[in-house]
Amino acid sequence: MATELEAKMEKAVEATHREFARLRTGQASPAILNDVKVDYYGTLTPIPQIATVKCPEPRMLLVSPWEKQFLDPICKAILAANLGLNPSKEADSVRIAMPILTAERRQELAKMAKKHAEDGRTAIRNLRREANDAVKKNKELPEDESKKQIENIQKVTDKYIGIIDAALAEKEADITKV
Repeated sequence: MATELEAKMEKAVEATHREFARLRTGQASPAILNDVKVDYYGTLTPIPQIATVKCPEPRMLLVSPWEKQFLDPICKAILAANLGLNPSKEADSVRIAMPILTAERRQELAKMAKKHAEDGRTAIRNLRREANDAVKKNKELPEDESKKQIENIQKVTDKYIGIIDAALAEKEADITKV
């Protein structure tokens, strides 16, 4: 049961890391475009599935579609995503310069990071509650064994909340770094 609980908590941590990756910091990250979808032959498809996204410079993204006819749709999708990015079309790629973040925008992004971290912690606490309820419902377990399992569940919970807190501290440092 503990390994099953840890696997679920690991997924909650991974989801939190994915949310952190979507937050734009002062540096370019291809993960920013993971959720931007382009109309690809009638199907909304994420940009990384129809193009190569590279980071040639710390503040620059380069999107090279596999089919050149998708340059305009990629530019439009990036603009429509409201990421605060301004793509410019070149011969066979789309260049995106990352604008410098203002102090106000940095604070906004730090708040968003805290919200994502709290969502992750809440998911972990919900998993803890479900595991504790399952232990309490099991009437066949002796009382001391039940208490031991609940203590182990709390240790696992503390471990994964600590991982999220460390990731939040790292992300906040990355966001506030000028």
